[in-house]
Amino acid sequence: MAKKKQNKSKQLSVLDNKIYPSIDITEELENSYLDYAMSVIVSRALPDIRDGLKPVHRRILYSMYESGYHHNKPYKKSARIVGDVMGKYHPHGDSSIYEAMVRMAQDFTMRLPLIDGQGNYGSMDGDPAAAMRYTEARLAKVSSFMLEELEYETVATRPNYDETMHEPKVLPSKFPNIFVNGASGIAVGMATNIPPHNLGEIIDATLLLVDEPDTSSKKLHKIVKGPDFPTGGIISGNEGLLSMYETGRGSVSVISKLHDEKIKNRNAIVITEIPYLQNKSKLLERIAEVVNSKVIEGISDIRDESNKEGVRIVIELKNSAMEEVVKNQLFQYTPLKSSFSSNMLALNETKPITLNLHDGLSYFIDFRKDVITKRTVFKLNKAREKANLLIGLAIAVNSIDQVISLIKKSKNPLEAKEKLLDKKWPVKSNITQYIKLINPNTKVQANKIHLDENQAKAILELRLQKLTALEREDLLNSLKELTDDINAYLKILNSNKELLKILKEELIEVKTNFATPRKTEIQTKDFQDIDTEDLIIEEDVVITVSHQGYI
Repeated sequence: MAKKKQNKSKQLSVLDNKIYPSIDITEELENSYLDYAMSVIVSRALPDIRDGLKPVHRRILYSMYESGYHHNKPYKKSARIVGDVMGKYHPHGDSSIYEAMVRMAQDFTMRLPLIDGQGNYGSMDGDPAAAMRYTEARLAKVSSFMLEELEYETVATRPNYDETMHEPKVLPSKFPNIFVNGASGIAVGMATNIPPHNLGEIIDATLLLVDEPDTSSKKLHKIVKGPDFPTGGIISGNEGLLSMYETGRGSVSVISKLHDEKIKNRNAIVITEIPYLQNKSKLLERIAEVVNSKVIEGISDIRDESNKEGVRIVIELKNSAMEEVVKNQLFQYTPLKSSFSSNMLALNETKPITLNLHDGLSYFIDFRKDVITKRTVFKLNKAREKANLLIGLAIAVNSIDQVISLIKKSKNPLEAKEKLLDKKWPVKSNITQYIKLINPNTKVQANKIHLDENQAKAILELRLQKLTALEREDLLNSLKELTDDINAYLKILNSNKELLKILKEELIEVKTNFATPRKTEIQTKDFQDIDTEDLIIEEDVVITVSHQGYI
């Protein structure tokens, strides 16, 4: 039996003849739970302000991009994609990865799907997607506008879970995805629920904010009318929208879109759009339930005629039923009218903050300015490296006889390289004008310069065909094109106005290619219930659920 003694003065414990520091259990639990809470907040549940993605979604998109599963390439098995993500970046269950991937492919969940799925990806009835071994996927075209700038070292990276690879901390998205597709998640002690919006409206608001940084959320709200749900519907009332965009918190009522039809001499209510995230099958069951319990009377039949073209729920009425009364009863007692509560919480680096419309778009603009700057610096350095080699080749071509003689007299390539570096080479006036722009540190004395190691290596690898008149002319033309590019990059880096111009052009490009009309209508006045006392009751009708539908 182990003996345990505690020395209170030194706060040490002796166990099995070993000395351990004494730990206060309350303090240890508090610290451990705080670490766990922050891990959930930062690494799982909340989206980043900049790209609007949680880690699992970001890792899925990055893994697919890295593997070359682009929109113009063949589909790949979902199981293969999930396996890559799990093995390389996201060491969690395959089912959670697949569910996140499925969500990004569902056009009734995402306003702008980021994955192009092929196969059964679920339905509005709550049907799950087929197993990952049966479905296929590739990146949607719009995802290239979130990923393509990774090659320019525009964002920071971090080691993956086993430190054998690196993954981006954030994707260099060219559009404010956090507002376009929204996000939802439950962390520890906090939750987020950001509704999806119309891409065209969000970009228009961003463009206005670029030109007028002090624009208020209230003014931006005149452009961003309200959420634009992929399932359509009608948002009723304006007060909740104002609160949502000015404080980051607000609740709006969403009602189904419906119209009247005559079917076989009977009046019918036809529902074509339902509130966001409502399960259509459960909605129909609820309608049948309130009819059977006589909470709603005046309905004779319910049919689900939905197909690939969209939602179509037909509710046939009794001859004596009042259409407006039945409609209002449906809104009152069924999910045909529901509320959407917004809490626009997101991560700024690792700090959770509540966003209003102005702040969210401002963070995105600052992020894009940083991405464009880093991309331009990367391209500038690459252009200068390439132009520097061309200058070396141009110098060698102009002194080709001396170069050939020097190489022929050398014992080996290393000696030839050292001789090229030691000698000062004459530079023609048409080359001198480029040197200061391309490599400001190069010193030209008496129209002569020393070559650097990269230039010497390029000269030793020079192919004889480059000595022809046509090739020499092409070399100078390439050098001129590169210097034009360098001047353009320097102009962007030295002018905030030019940088913002690039930012706006890229936003307009995304809007031109992917913006679509609004699906959700906005009603400025709240929905008013109609008195149901005059409803005429007819014979009892039992609504049942069958495999064919609701009859």
